[in-house]
Amino acid sequence: MPKNYYEILGLSKDASQEEVKKAFHQLAHKHHPHKGGDEKKFKEINEAYQVLSNKEKRAQYDQFGQVFDGANPGGPSQQGWDSNWFWGRQGQGNYNVEFDLGDLGDVFGDFFGFNSRGGKRTKDIKKGSDIRIDLEISLEDTLKEAKKVISLKKLNTCGRCQGNGAEPGTKINECFSCRGTGRVQQIKKTILGSFTQTTVCPECGGEGQRPDKPCNVCHGEGRVKGEEDIEIFIPAGVDTNQLIKITGKGNAGRKNGRAGELYVRVVVKPHEIFTRRGDDLYMLKEISFSQAALGDEVEIPTIEHAGIILSVPSGIESGKMLKISGRGIPRFGGRGRGDLFIQLSVKTPKKLSKKQKELLEQLRKEGL
Repeated sequence: MPKNYYEILGLSKDASQEEVKKAFHQLAHKHHPHKGGDEKKFKEINEAYQVLSNKEKRAQYDQFGQVFDGANPGGPSQQGWDSNWFWGRQGQGNYNVEFDLGDLGDVFGDFFGFNSRGGKRTKDIKKGSDIRIDLEISLEDTLKEAKKVISLKKLNTCGRCQGNGAEPGTKINECFSCRGTGRVQQIKKTILGSFTQTTVCPECGGEGQRPDKPCNVCHGEGRVKGEEDIEIFIPAGVDTNQLIKITGKGNAGRKNGRAGELYVRVVVKPHEIFTRRGDDLYMLKEISFSQAALGDEVEIPTIEHAGIILSVPSGIESGKMLKISGRGIPRFGGRGRGDLFIQLSVKTPKKLSKKQKELLEQLRKEGL
């Protein structure tokens, strides 16, 4: 009697291809012989999946109840195999389990250390790490281009071996284990079978060469801990949280590997008088009742520390804002400057002299 593949996978006949794959993955893990499952049940699940995951085979099966192409639905095709598919062979039994690594979103690739196309994920194993620091500057420092020198503790190129990791006067030879390739093959055994994986050579760390005698100072690393004075260029108009990148000033790489980058986050310290909003500056200026009523000329400070005269119009109300153009912060990139905004606050005296009280009484009689 023909097997009911839909029933084996616990699916209805109108199940989507995604549902077929999901059901198979769950059942295959549950019934795999190397996880204590039933071998006969496992092969049956695999056979059902081989048919229902193939559009042509599934169409034949739906129409005739079986497949007529002569292939063994429970095993791999005689035409070879696609590198995008993973086949497991382990122990006495031959468990030809298909898993489409692409459909699994590289879950197996992440677990076993390779991608779905069989290639090892590559990276610069000798590159130095990046460094990120904060640099505090004053609001006045943002007015013009400036240079600051900082002393930074980091990994620097070893001065004795000049970064190659070998004691001066000794040879650097090709690694015997990987024959200079930096990669070796390892056989991994998993619940799904055995496979060969290309990985970084543990003897040379992926460099393909080893010194006869490691450097006495850096012990073969090619870098040592130390301090370096670094000059940082600060552009005019810079603001808090802007990053300045200094190429090659991060930690030195291993054995003449590329150095990392230095990222400097600017932090502009608060000012006692001015508040910055973008390229504009804001400040509060107190004036007397008579100045507000009659108008006056008052001196106010600027970010350059030079005082300027501000004309206060008569009859101005407390809280009004006056603007002086071009007295803010230089715009980043050299496109002029922002403005200075002065908020006026009419000061109410808490203590009055006898004469002041008399004058105010007269003003009140006059309706003021």
